Amino acid sequence: MSEQETSEHNTAEPRARERDGVRPRTLDGDDVRPRTPDRDDVQRRTWATGDYRSVGARFLLAAELLCEAARLRAGEEHLDVATGTGNTALAAARRSARVTAIDLVPDLLAHATRRAEAEGLTIDFRQGDAEALPVPDASYDLVTSTFGVMFARDQERAAAELLRVTKPGGRIALACWTPSGYMGRMLALNTKYVSPAPGTRPESRWGTTDGLRELFGPGAAVEAGTRELWWRFSSPEEHVRAWCATYGPTVMTLESLDASGRESLVADLTELVHELNTGGETLLMPLEYLEIVIRPEPGAAGGRVTER
Repeated sequence: MSEQETSEHNTAEPRARERDGVRPRTLDGDDVRPRTPDRDDVQRRTWATGDYRSVGARFLLAAELLCEAARLRAGEEHLDVATGTGNTALAAARRSARVTAIDLVPDLLAHATRRAEAEGLTIDFRQGDAEALPVPDASYDLVTSTFGVMFARDQERAAAELLRVTKPGGRIALACWTPSGYMGRMLALNTKYVSPAPGTRPESRWGTTDGLRELFGPGAAVEAGTRELWWRFSSPEEHVRAWCATYGPTVMTLESLDASGRESLVADLTELVHELNTGGETLLMPLEYLEIVIRPEPGAAGGRVTER
């Protein structure tokens, strides 16, 4: 997407989408309200800060497993939302799907594009927002997001967008951090030092069966089960140093604090890592997440959540 197109996308989004026949809607069918440039900029800066390439590289296994859980088929139309460095998009392309991948951050898309080119994979990478996906209704057999869409500021709106772009009979597959695992607790720790905006729900809501019921409504069949990734570092302290330099939400929180606040947050994070470490002097720490497959069923009498 060119700079001119990006500017038009940000400043005249409702008109552009109506002209292209793409109308983001809520679960009730109403047009979603336009996002503000300031809000988009905060999200973009958060994930452009630090170095998410090194973080995302450690989540490769979750992307591969998600494609397997979703029973991805060759030739299916697949959309990966908040693709980041492209882990799930690449996993789907390796399985011969027809892949479109969307992210808000140009630098992450550029990195994902280089990865696809290195493997000789064809993926349609686009800059776009999880809360206003630049694609038509009912376009994809499978819609995925691996530790991505759960960070949308307007969670109901993002969930409605996932439903909007899924074909009848299609699936939505997600990997989302749980509240009780390291990532959920680490993200909650940030809010101890920087209060979220009023009305903000925790990102780990997506990693709970109750949250999924609320977000996807009574007409969706949800299958969900917990999995673990494992952090491996030479020591807990080495992980904390790397995390504070590379993970955008943590970097942004640290930058907003004074010296005393930064020292306190690092101490709390170090304590959390030591609590969860199973590796002795080295770090071997589980990262619990929920693997989810959703089958939207419009008009169904009632939804169900199956835990596995």
